[in-house]
Amino acid sequence: MIFGGMRSMWILVMFDLPVDTPEAKAAYREFHDFLLDEGYLMLQYSVYARPCASEEVLDVHESRAEKRLPDDGQVRILKFTDSQYARMKTFYGKIRGPTEKAPDQLTFL
Repeated sequence: MIFGGMRSMWILVMFDLPVDTPEAKAAYREFHDFLLDEGYLMLQYSVYARPCASEEVLDVHESRAEKRLPDDGQVRILKFTDSQYARMKTFYGKIRGPTEKAPDQLTFL
């Protein structure tokens, strides 16, 4: 995906958060809802990706995610290019399925 002559970038957020107490469940839901509100796509449970029009926009979303980290658990953030995202292979059991396409239009927050 190219926006205004620039290749888009992706930010991937993967997390493993505890849900063993009501407080932990609330923190999980809050982080999950934050990611959806920020325009992330759910690729799998606890794996979310968001396209960004530039590396600068990507850095803004990385900073926003870091500010919303829950107190417990583990969160990983990975940044990569649109062409790297397009090379992802998705399988349903042993059957290869199509990788989700990037949205046709970005939402700028």
